[in-house]
Amino acid sequence: MKPTFLSTIAALFTASVALFAQDKKQEDVNAIKSMCGCYEVEFNFTETFNYSQDSLYLPSKTKHDKGLEWVQLVEDKDNKVSMQHLLIVGENMIIKHWRQDWLFENTEFYQFDKETTWKYETLAKGDVKGQWTQKVYQVDDSPRYEGTATWVHVDGKHYWVNTTDAPLPRREYTKRHDYNVLNRRNIHAITDFGWIHEQDNDKIVRADGAPDFLLAEEKGYDVYTKVDDSKCKAAQDWWAKNEKLWANVRTKWEKVFSKDKDLVLEKTVDGKPLYKHLFSLPEDASKKETDAIIDSFVK
Repeated sequence: MKPTFLSTIAALFTASVALFAQDKKQEDVNAIKSMCGCYEVEFNFTETFNYSQDSLYLPSKTKHDKGLEWVQLVEDKDNKVSMQHLLIVGENMIIKHWRQDWLFENTEFYQFDKETTWKYETLAKGDVKGQWTQKVYQVDDSPRYEGTATWVHVDGKHYWVNTTDAPLPRREYTKRHDYNVLNRRNIHAITDFGWIHEQDNDKIVRADGAPDFLLAEEKGYDVYTKVDDSKCKAAQDWWAKNEKLWANVRTKWEKVFSKDKDLVLEKTVDGKPLYKHLFSLPEDASKKETDAIIDSFVK
C-alpha cells in the first residue's frame, strides 16, 4: 500500500520532532557540562524581608565570600551527568564540597521534609518529559535537595529554574535554630564568563499538623568565573587519590536510595556527624568500612 500525502507529511513531522528533541537534549547536556572546570567563586547572601512576630528578631548577617573551586566531571552517561565540587583553601588544602547529579526525565525523588527526613515520591513520565532533575548532595554524599525542570535556550541565554525544599545550609544551621526548612528557588544560568547560581529562598518553620510559617526571605547570588584549569591542579590531584573512596560511598548511597521508601538519618553517631566520620578515613579505606559508617546513620 502506497503512502498517502498526509501519511508522508505525518512521518516527516514525527521525524523532525524527534530530531529537534535529540538536538535540544544535546544542548541541555552541553550547558550542564559547561559548569565543569576551575572557577573563582563569589558567594553572596542577604536576608531581604522578615515576617517574624518577635520584635527582637535578628536577621542573618549579609555574607560575601570568595573561593577557588574545581568542578570535577564524575559521570557522563546518556541520561546522567554527575559533577563533584571541590573547594581549594590556601595553597593545597582541599575540602570536598557539594555534588550535583543531573538526570534526564527522572521520575523518582527524595524530597526534603524537615529535620533529617526525606520523603520518597514519584512523578508520571509525562510530567517530566524533556526535563532534567538536579539532585544535590551533602559533602558526605547524603541527600540534600532535588527538583525537576526544563533547560531553556533562548536569545543566546541558557538557564534552568526550579523551586524545592532543602535543609538549612551550613552557613545557617550552625547559627540559626528558629526555622527548619529552606524553600529554594534555584536558577542556574550559563554565561560567557562561566555560570551563575542565583537563589530566592524562603526560611520556613515547619511542624506536623500546622501550616508552614514563612519567617524570612533571602537572596543568594553565586558567581562562577572560569579560570585556567591549572589553577585547580591541587584539587585534581586530590580527586585522583580519593576518587575510589568516594565512588564506594556513592555506591552505598545508591543502594540506600534503591529501597524506594522514606529516608530518616541520624544527626550524629558517637557524637559526630556523618561527614566527620567519612572525612577522617584514609584514602585506601575499604568499601566495608564506608558501608558500615553509612549504615549506622540510616534509621
